[in-house]
Amino acid sequence: MTGVGRAAITAILAACLLVAGGIGLLRGGRDDPTARSAGTPSTAGLLGPALGSGSLESSIATLQDRLGQLPEDWRGYASLGLAYVAQARVTADPSYYPKAEDVLRRSLRLNGGDNVDAVLGMGALALARHDFEAALTLGRRAEALGRSADAHGVIGDALLELGRYDEAFDAFQAMVDARPNLASYARASYARELLGDVTGAIEAMRLAFDAAGSPADAAWAAQQLGELSWGIGDVREAAAWYERGIDLDPTFVSNLAGLAKVAWARGNPDLAIERYTEVVARYPAAEHLIALGDLYATTGRPELAEQQYAVVRATAELANANGVNVDLELALFDADHGDPRAALGAAEAEWERRTSVHVADAYAWVLYGNGRFAEAAELSERALEVGTRNATFLFHAGMIHAELGDLAAARALLAEALDRNPNFSILHVGTAERTLAELGWRP
Repeated sequence: MTGVGRAAITAILAACLLVAGGIGLLRGGRDDPTARSAGTPSTAGLLGPALGSGSLESSIATLQDRLGQLPEDWRGYASLGLAYVAQARVTADPSYYPKAEDVLRRSLRLNGGDNVDAVLGMGALALARHDFEAALTLGRRAEALGRSADAHGVIGDALLELGRYDEAFDAFQAMVDARPNLASYARASYARELLGDVTGAIEAMRLAFDAAGSPADAAWAAQQLGELSWGIGDVREAAAWYERGIDLDPTFVSNLAGLAKVAWARGNPDLAIERYTEVVARYPAAEHLIALGDLYATTGRPELAEQQYAVVRATAELANANGVNVDLELALFDADHGDPRAALGAAEAEWERRTSVHVADAYAWVLYGNGRFAEAAELSERALEVGTRNATFLFHAGMIHAELGDLAAARALLAEALDRNPNFSILHVGTAERTLAELGWRP
């Protein structure tokens, strides 16, 4: 191995892969189905344990210098491709993806036989671009070349996003068995969360936190623990984890975004706006831009809200231009922000590609916005079928049942959403509370 070396490349690969976030962790059963569940984040917001951007920049510069001297170094090109994918995630800049593809393909042209790092890099790139069928093929190719633990991560992430959950969980378990570390524990945590077992999800993420090999990794795991606590309505515990993450690595801005949510939940929207403004200046991810826009919208500043939403749309165009499929994210964004017809086209296209619970929920919500309530109810049931008790999913289901006139189900679903996480959405909490009151809910 040349350039940054095997240990550093392993860290870079972890940064590239989607950490979907169970040791026997995946062999056990589910919690009581009435237990609270943390919110399940979208794939666009799931960053793996990462080298800091400074470390990546240094690695990239070192590799570029080396390749200038050794232009036939196929290992170096593979390493550089992995570093570019990781840098795209660290910076929220998708223009690194075409660079990654170029150097990874060059690596494979120089050695198309046993070049497992380049194959894994192409798998990580496919995951980042939301091309999950391609990622699955590449993960299986890497597995055949002998890097089982890393390959299981790519395979499991792809299967999960395709909605093939039993196969995905088997891959994650195999990854845990082969290499019990931060990346595999985090995937196990997400699997547990998806099944409605938040207690198990927290336990697995604590193992991930304890296994962190650097402050940056620990800060990432702390943020994930904050998200799990946030999803079950424990604002105090969430805040403690976000603050711990900032202490570990102030450059990892997702913890500051967590504290922005905490400020809003505690009734201080101005502080939340201040924090989100800093976040988007440093890391302009769509989820943070939307949150800032929603804060402006719900505090009577529609022009400022629309400015943020315009940036979201521009970000989506940039992602598309660099080969990233954002149909799922656009469907939810348009459904929530006033373009139901555009949302429908994006949701239909994504449902053709994959049938995960996240796509089912988004498609259901889009159908609701287009007045197709019976179809929406069928998709909403699909979203909840593996045991996920995500407050947003429950809110969507409750609103759909209300329109169908199934008032008992609507009351139960909306009440459960607010019980699980009374702060599940800046935009929709008020709607849930008002609708529940209109339906005559009595605790």
